[in-house]
Amino acid sequence: MLAVHFDKPGGPENLYLKEVAKPSPGQGEVLLKVAASALNRADILQRQGQYAPPPGASSILGLEASGHVAELGPGCQGHWKVGDPAMALLPSGGQAQYVTVPEGLLMPIPAGLTLPQAAAIPEVWLTAFQLLHLIGNVQAEDFVLIHAGSSGVGTAAIQLVRLAGAIPLVTVGSQDKLQMAEKLGAAGGFNYKEEDFSEATLKFTKGAGVNLIIDCIGGSYWEKNVNCLAPDGRWVLYGLMGGADVNGPLFSKLLFKRGSLITSLLRSRDKKYKEMLVKAFTEQILPHFSTEGPRRLLPVLDRVYPLKEIQEAHKYMESNKHMGKIVLELPQ
Repeated sequence: MLAVHFDKPGGPENLYLKEVAKPSPGQGEVLLKVAASALNRADILQRQGQYAPPPGASSILGLEASGHVAELGPGCQGHWKVGDPAMALLPSGGQAQYVTVPEGLLMPIPAGLTLPQAAAIPEVWLTAFQLLHLIGNVQAEDFVLIHAGSSGVGTAAIQLVRLAGAIPLVTVGSQDKLQMAEKLGAAGGFNYKEEDFSEATLKFTKGAGVNLIIDCIGGSYWEKNVNCLAPDGRWVLYGLMGGADVNGPLFSKLLFKRGSLITSLLRSRDKKYKEMLVKAFTEQILPHFSTEGPRRLLPVLDRVYPLKEIQEAHKYMESNKHMGKIVLELPQ
């Protein structure tokens, strides 16, 4: 089978397609014939040598995929049959023509969605769902500030915050991204290149501050985050795109607000946790991708590349111009 490969860490030019052995499903696993996969920041970091896959996982890039069930391994207990369309959350391996998946990490594809749209759901929507509900404990009427509001996780989080009856606010880096976020349901948005998002957030909330921050930036935003956090607010950190270092009195400022700083990653979680997350998401959220009306959820796709253009796809993600997901289509 063909898979995305790189021989040494570095830039996008190191990526190429390589013929590798097709995997066989183990106990309780399903073999998925991949139709589409999507890019994530983790793929960029892994290519750069900064984010290794979990122990025992494939070195092939790709944290999510959609396609059709090709084979059932021994001991599968679920309802999956060969030929069923499905999408999957993966620790790695999605950017190949076949990938093995524990059956508890497969989800049905909602009616009305294409395979490329489905490939854009598992990693970012499960991440947003986890950050908001399992970790951030989002409540109706909460003000929720979402950094990188036009990213894959950001576009999912805006819609999930609305679904929860809370009020989504976003930070973005351009007017186009601001308009897109508002179209998805953001009640307010702030271009961090043109204004102090912390002061703008306080103004929007009439001085109350936000109850929950969903943050993939980290270091460079710490002071502004604490400044606009409401008393007893929750700050959920899931990325460090703005650096890992903090210089200044973070703890005293956070303590003064009685604020909580909670960190989370999804990729490194164990199979049992991920299966619980997939089950909850499938039951509580997935039906909303098929319902008509204002509560309908939609994955946001920016561009779809054929797999052979993997270098271009990585370059485009690194340009930070995309809004929503960058998807790769596999040769069939």
